Parts: sequence; C-alpha cells; structure tokens
Amino acid sequence: MILELDCGNTLIKWRLMDRGGRIRDGDMAPDLVELQQLLGGQEREIHGCRLVSVRSADETQLIVDQLTSWLKRRPLVALPARTLNGVRNGYTDYQRLGMDRWLALVAGYALAGRACIVIDLGTAVTSDLVDDEGRHLGGFIAPGSKLLRSALLQHTRLIRYEDKAAWDLVDPSPGMNTAEAVECGCGLMLSGFVQEQLRVARRLLGDDPAVILTGGDAQAVVPLMPEGVRVVPDLVFRGLALACPMERDE
Repeated sequence: MILELDCGNTLIKWRLMDRGGRIRDGDMAPDLVELQQLLGGQEREIHGCRLVSVRSADETQLIVDQLTSWLKRRPLVALPARTLNGVRNGYTDYQRLGMDRWLALVAGYALAGRACIVIDLGTAVTSDLVDDEGRHLGGFIAPGSKLLRSALLQHTRLIRYEDKAAWDLVDPSPGMNTAEAVECGCGLMLSGFVQEQLRVARRLLGDDPAVILTGGDAQAVVPLMPEGVRVVPDLVFRGLALACPMERDE
C-alpha cells in the first residue's frame, strides 16, 4: 500500500491506497505518533510513502526523517515546480505558491481537461484560474468561514454564543439572534467571495470554465454554483499522485 500525507499547519491528513488505487483507510492526526496508533499495525503493508507539506523546511525535514526511521523507506516529497502535468505555474516566484494550492490546481486541470477555476473552501478560501493551455493565471486568498467567525469572537466583547446556525445561502434571512446573525453573515461573505470568483473566471477564461470545489465548506456553496460543478474532496491528494508517481505494487 501507499501512505499519502498532507501536512497542514496543525493537522496531518492521511490515507492508505491499495494497488488498485482504492482508499483503504484515512483520517487526520496531530502528529506522526498518533498516526502510527491510528494505522494499528498496517504500516507493515506500506511499500511507499509520499507527502506534501505547507510547513517550514525544518518542520518538513523532521517529518521526513521520522517517516524514514519508522517505515524504513524515505518518502517522496512534492516540491515547487515551474511546470507539472501540463500546467505552468503563474506566480512571479513559483516557489512562493503554496504547495497545497499548486497540487490542487494541477489536479483540477487534469480532471477538467480545459480552462478551470479551482476553489478550496477550507480555513482559508483560495481560488486559482488555469486557462485552456494550462497557464496558471494566479488566484485569490481570503479568510474562510471559521476565520471570519473567530475574528468576530476574538475582537468584539459582546458577540458570544454557543449554538451554531444553519446557512441558507440561496435565500438568506436576517438573523433573529446572535448565533444566526454571525453564522449567516459569515456564510454570506463566503458566498459573495465565491460568486465574485465566478465572475472573474468568466471574464478571464470565457463563459463556461469548469468549476472544481474542494475543502470543508465546498458542499455548502454548491447551490450557488453553475450546473456541472464538481466537488472533489481529495483534490490535493490527486495532485500529490501526479507530482510523486510511484508503482502500485504490493
């Protein structure tokens, strides 16, 4: 099996893939110690490992060294690139583009096979545009719903609540209590950002770009999207497989 890791700022997303490319297991872990516990001995079946990291070079190297000692094999690490799988990095300094964004937009273009916008709705919301010829046209970064909510709670004295309110982004109503007002207000800011991304994408890519969503809030904004939108939860892992291919033998 192949162990894949997406090392974020605080958590490590992981999954095990079998020879046929099927997901055998997967979860999140705060560190490699808990990951080893979650695997429950399955590491004996691992014949390859690859990872992407948005952490510092020193932190990433520590993870690589720990994995090498634990698995008795050195993992492949996705690195910045000017081009990958037919996509040309659009950043002025290509090494400054976050690896999670880079892998997601490369995987999105591979899935679409044409001009596309890739929107990742996680802790931060990012969008990246790729034209028909695989040129990355850049993107946008904004706070996601959790960051918007936490900013209000951190910087205001009187906004306090415990219950969460459901979003209705298609037909929103004013909140009748603080929880509704904050939750729905943050949802509307998110929906406004996403809808503006579609306007920008149509201006730069034509009237019918492919739209690919990923991240924890992706399903929440699907009703705002055009017909044919694709939600791909494992987009970064798909990009990781393109950046670090390996034979799926047992």
